[in-house]
Amino acid sequence: MILITGANGQLGTELRYLLDERNEEYVAVDVAEMDITNAEMVDKVFSEVKPTLVYHCAAYTAVDAAEDEGKELDYAINVTGTENVAKAAAKYDATLVYISTDYVFDGEKPVGEEWEVDDTPDPQTEYGRTKRMGEELVEKYAKKFYIIRTAWVFGNYGKNFVFTMQNLAKTHDTLTVVNDQHGRPTWTRTLAEFMVYLAENQKEFGYYHLSNDADEDTTWYDFAVEILKDTNVTVKPVDSSQFPAKAKRPLNSTMSLAKAKATGFVIPSWKDALKEFYKQDVKK
Repeated sequence: MILITGANGQLGTELRYLLDERNEEYVAVDVAEMDITNAEMVDKVFSEVKPTLVYHCAAYTAVDAAEDEGKELDYAINVTGTENVAKAAAKYDATLVYISTDYVFDGEKPVGEEWEVDDTPDPQTEYGRTKRMGEELVEKYAKKFYIIRTAWVFGNYGKNFVFTMQNLAKTHDTLTVVNDQHGRPTWTRTLAEFMVYLAENQKEFGYYHLSNDADEDTTWYDFAVEILKDTNVTVKPVDSSQFPAKAKRPLNSTMSLAKAKATGFVIPSWKDALKEFYKQDVKK
């Protein structure tokens, strides 16, 4: 049986619809059904479901809030919660798929270079720190695991950059977007498909990086221009100093996709993914 945590979130929802399309059985839980910060509750659900595969989508992702008012919750979900899930996965001999982030790196690699799977993590934010601790706990406790780092996630089932730009475009003629933060967008559908692909094809356990592909270097500005290309909104590039934030943003989030591609998984470009995203039949 498959167990999905964080089933009502942006990725968890996408994953449920993907498994529905494939007529696969699963048990989907969110905080009401299984509070991952409660070890007893986690063990109770695992004992009832007896999963052989766990997609651990539950996470605290409010990057700025994690620096202060959300700090305790960030730790509780991303560290304690992940530890509880990893221990339970080991106890019931389940394969664990854990979603991590580019924020585990310092983001300072020169533009044009890519973060490799085995590069040394050096998180610069509370969110990055707790996600890295989650990675370490998965490695420590889970016997069979996939850790997938991703970045710049967008999809139809949650708040994300695409919806933010579209909403701002309704009330603004001109938008300013940073052009000195480099990376690649990731469509939740592509990420969900990769998660399923690794598990079902029993690919080598370990770390992977997954975003949508790109032929050229991409910034948030480039992403915004593509999102709004069919509107009358002017998008102007600015540097990060114009958008001060509590949490330090990586200047280079671009991760190498070589290991993911070597599995045989075909990764669409982010521009193609964005087109497909617009066509997606949104199920509410």
